[in-house]
Amino acid sequence: MNLPTILIVDDDPNILRLVRQSLEAEGFEVSTAVTGQQALNKITRELPNLAIVDLKLPDIDGFEVCRRIQQYAIVPVIMLTGVDATDTIVDGLDRYAEDYIVKPFNARELAARVRRVLRRFGDVQTTGSSAEVVVDESLKINFGQHWADIGGNHQELTPTESKLLHMLVRHAGQVLTTDSLLARVWSPEEEVYVEGLRVHIRRLREKIEPDPSKPVYILTERGVGYRFKQFTPEASSPNGVALPK
Repeated sequence: MNLPTILIVDDDPNILRLVRQSLEAEGFEVSTAVTGQQALNKITRELPNLAIVDLKLPDIDGFEVCRRIQQYAIVPVIMLTGVDATDTIVDGLDRYAEDYIVKPFNARELAARVRRVLRRFGDVQTTGSSAEVVVDESLKINFGQHWADIGGNHQELTPTESKLLHMLVRHAGQVLTTDSLLARVWSPEEEVYVEGLRVHIRRLREKIEPDPSKPVYILTERGVGYRFKQFTPEASSPNGVALPK
């Protein structure tokens, strides 16, 4: 098994060196980028397991980098920021990132946050051919090849369905608001609204639920959003990467 690859995006060479040394000492593979465009190029070529993105880059706004990353693949992001502003952090966490850390930071704390996000993420990426998750004895999902198998019944998923389902599965047991799902799954240019989200949820239920009228996997939290049923991460396929000890 390969070790997780972490992409660090920051134009400060001292930060890059500190984070690289810290993560490599913890057993991670590390790739670096000093501009937003370089980061996006590396995302398409290398598909890291996680990206640490500074919000202030010399060419592209850090939020925009995060948005473009999610348009290509669902790679979890930890925001690196020198601004301890609540509104900025909340907006970033709601739309683009799994976690954040404010400069100056403790390198060991950053490594711990990386581990936590990777465990929650489940080491699954939407563009990987072996990105397969076994939810239980009835449901198996392959996000790379865009299909689900429910009780031996093979169902093809559209790229949007796969991305939406992936977002729900990676946060299994947690309630995701409708606004958060709309922001993370669709780009602003697509102008998908709440009713459009409901349509996609209904279609997913028709494909993966034993009885779509009584869902057991994709649950509605009325007035808030949706939640995928909690399941044991160890049920996932061994095709993913191994977290370093």
